[in-house]
Amino acid sequence: MNFLGNAYLWAKAAHVIFVIFWMAGLFLLPRYLVYHQEALGNSAEEAKWVERETKLRKIILNPSMAIVWILGLMLAANAGLFSGVEGLGWLHAKLALVVILSGYHGWAVGYAKKLAAGKPRLSGKALRMINEVPAILVTLIVILVIVRPF
Repeated sequence: MNFLGNAYLWAKAAHVIFVIFWMAGLFLLPRYLVYHQEALGNSAEEAKWVERETKLRKIILNPSMAIVWILGLMLAANAGLFSGVEGLGWLHAKLALVVILSGYHGWAVGYAKKLAAGKPRLSGKALRMINEVPAILVTLIVILVIVRPF
């Protein structure tokens, strides 16, 4: 516990910064998917969306998620999550939601690859609805971190 010492605030700041980057990408990619799906049949436009999605994934989404997880687990260990410290129910719930958010990330990346292959599976309306998932999850995560209700 408290192995980060004076680096704790720097690790926490970096964690928040990369959460912002990751969330920006998770808000953007589903919107890209809607536009990409609407462009199916127009090969020039499709190619542009594939390129945009690939860059977003490689430059922002995947690196940010990896850094969020690394820093988050360091912060959790620093708080005593793996040492049996009591009163961290909020952190367990937060981690569960982050696992779900990571699964959403994987789904969105996978769906982008399906679109790149010309194999849409969802309607535009369904994609627009799914676009709201990260906002709901991050709202719950922030409430857990700030309020710490349990």
